[in-house]
Amino acid sequence: MKLIVQIPCYNEEHTLPETIADIPRQIDGIDQVELLIIDDGSTDRTVEVAKELGVEHIIVNKQNLGLARTFRKGLDECLKLGADIIVNTDGDNQYYGGDISRLVIPILQDKADIVVGDRQTSTISHFSQFKKLLQKFGSATVRKLSGTDIPDTVSGFRAFSREAAIRINIVSSFSYTIETIIQAGKKHMAIASVPVRTNAKTRESRLFKSIPAFIKQQLSSMIRMYLMYQPLRFFAYIGLTITVIGLIPIARFLIYYFLGDGSGHIQSLLLGSVILLMGFITFVMAILADLISFNRQLLETTLEKVRRIELGDHQK
Repeated sequence: MKLIVQIPCYNEEHTLPETIADIPRQIDGIDQVELLIIDDGSTDRTVEVAKELGVEHIIVNKQNLGLARTFRKGLDECLKLGADIIVNTDGDNQYYGGDISRLVIPILQDKADIVVGDRQTSTISHFSQFKKLLQKFGSATVRKLSGTDIPDTVSGFRAFSREAAIRINIVSSFSYTIETIIQAGKKHMAIASVPVRTNAKTRESRLFKSIPAFIKQQLSSMIRMYLMYQPLRFFAYIGLTITVIGLIPIARFLIYYFLGDGSGHIQSLLLGSVILLMGFITFVMAILADLISFNRQLLETTLEKVRRIELGDHQK
């Protein structure tokens, strides 16, 4: 049983030694623990430091590709290297590496495909009350959209079984955290959560420049992923809402018509008819989007089979 801990890095020369020092090299049930650094176009000595620390595997992006693409590149490399379990952690030493053993237990026990570390954000001192509230609300929204029960949906400290890593497809260029949970829920993977510890804050986040920017990006990811897996429901709700709105002016016209004053309210009939037409068009969009969604599922199945052939996982 091989475990590879992947660490996406962008200018982490100062925090990488602490991050690696925290990672246990012997875990019950695991035969090999190896490290993989994915350097996302760093301009400092991140790669040199990784080599000095004895990291087994290092891949380098020629330019900064962003966290989501770097994460996906890491998963692909771990699969090629024969990883049975992949743990992702951050290069800024945010997460306590010693808790990797907690993350892998549900996978070793065959109880989960993906395990997410719960930072218990309500207890983190350097999180403001607004940030704690935002995280709580955001996680609740993701739980609703994904049909999962993960308390800390934006935690990047997580473990994947080999099977889960093959089936996950990252389409976002911003962050993989929410996307992977929604995908796992819609693909009926077993996803679990375990409490983990965090280290003291070492720097400000480089993933987003402000809270509004973070909210905008995460909302965009939620909507995009929900549309990918539930387009019929999404557009049907919109179409139903538009139809109900369109019926209001038509009902107004009919009331006046039966009262003998319909000729003076033709504009209500016209307005209602136009809105109803918009509702009908939205329902047609719902059907088309649903058909496209089925086509995407077929493409994902094909991609999964291609990956298995490339990796030699023919038994699955």
